[in-house]
Amino acid sequence: MSTPIRFFYRGAVHEVNDVAPTQTVLQHLREDLHCTGTKEGCAEGDCGACTVVIGSLENGELQMRSVNSCIQFTPTLDGKALFTVEDLAQQDGNLHPVQQALVECHGSQCGFCTPGFAMSLWGMYLKQEGREPSRCDIDDALSGNLCRCTGYRPIIDAAKRMVTLPRVEFDRAAVAQQLRALQRDAGATYAYDGQTFHAPRTLDELVAARAAHPKATILAGSTDVGLWVTKQMRELTDIIYLGHVAELKTVREQDGFLEIGAGISLEDAYGAICKHYEAQLGELWQRFASLPIRNAGTLGGNVANGSPIGDSMPWLIALGSELVLRGPAGERTIPLESFYLGYQVKDWRDGEFVQAVRVPLPRKNVAFRTYKLAKRFDQDISAVCAAFAFTLEDGIVVEARIAYGGMAATPKRAAQAEAVLNGRAWDEAAVRDAMDALAKDYAPLSDMRASSAYRMKTAQNLLRRYWLETRKDNPLPPTAVNPFATALA
Repeated sequence: MSTPIRFFYRGAVHEVNDVAPTQTVLQHLREDLHCTGTKEGCAEGDCGACTVVIGSLENGELQMRSVNSCIQFTPTLDGKALFTVEDLAQQDGNLHPVQQALVECHGSQCGFCTPGFAMSLWGMYLKQEGREPSRCDIDDALSGNLCRCTGYRPIIDAAKRMVTLPRVEFDRAAVAQQLRALQRDAGATYAYDGQTFHAPRTLDELVAARAAHPKATILAGSTDVGLWVTKQMRELTDIIYLGHVAELKTVREQDGFLEIGAGISLEDAYGAICKHYEAQLGELWQRFASLPIRNAGTLGGNVANGSPIGDSMPWLIALGSELVLRGPAGERTIPLESFYLGYQVKDWRDGEFVQAVRVPLPRKNVAFRTYKLAKRFDQDISAVCAAFAFTLEDGIVVEARIAYGGMAATPKRAAQAEAVLNGRAWDEAAVRDAMDALAKDYAPLSDMRASSAYRMKTAQNLLRRYWLETRKDNPLPPTAVNPFATALA
């Protein structure tokens, strides 16, 4: 039996029975509902023209998040609320303050991308609750929206202006009440034309669904799988969606670790982790993709994907993080670094999936740093991502842990460089020897993002930068070598 997709839309419950499970929310809006305010630009979650805001119940509370509708599948809306640019205009015919500010500040440019900007600004408008946003708030909210016309200044002006206009309140309680009535007690399966979308509600249901459909695609945030459909035109027969499994959305401290459930969004995961590592991971958090991508994607999905250029794995490996895997035989915990066996080859057992990521909490004498090199400050893939976590005692390297992304077929530790450093004084001679040893650890490729020589030289220089910041005598503060730290303060 196929269960219909039900979500709250335009003031009523909307029910869908006859679309492919891999139809995107954007396609449903434009092709089926004929609501064409939401635009398609890139169809891969980069340009932001398709931005919408989705409301969902999390721990009984309504959460509103901006996401890219071009890569979200329609069945993921079940039990949620969908808001588009058509929802902003007021019943009396007046524009919403977000829209009015864009008009007054001449922020519409050519107009094609404006609905996406409006929705990102609306998401920030709800979050700020009348408070004036900082420039950093604005930049982060708009990090997933690209304008190729006359630039961002009038749009940023509109972001500042909108909170000065008469406020329009959003009835969160009414939406939350609607969503509570849509929640299901048990897992559901949506099927159409030979495709199935399984949405378990508990961990046991997920284990059973995985065992029954071992070749099914596991879907979390859809920030990667969505592109399989929109760009690679893959046919996905069976999909198992993790978004409704409550046990995968927990964060807890236990045995010296912060355990992050695999269903926690990247934005929430980094928020929880940065309570302990703000100085080390705050910039990387902001620079990780864009806010709509972080709102949708999950840390568990990022780790399970195992991209050699993924930004989470180097620092997770450097800290000594663990991976909790779950399958029919139960759960097992392994070091994250041992999970990656080769390019897109991982240590899976039959029926397993990622249940949680365990991040070590700060430890005494461990100097931890992360660095990202990319062509743009945010919403860009790393050319090199480096992470260092050294145990230093009285100027001696007791244990060196070095990991890089973008330097090999997998996120990988620098075993040769670590061996050179362990037990030595943390001085310039040691760091130079370790920089030379990196050439034995990695043979990076040249591609459109960077050449092999650039990757090796910058990887070596980042190790030296880490030494400058952590040496015993006269260490440089991060602002001395990180111009963004001052700009973002």
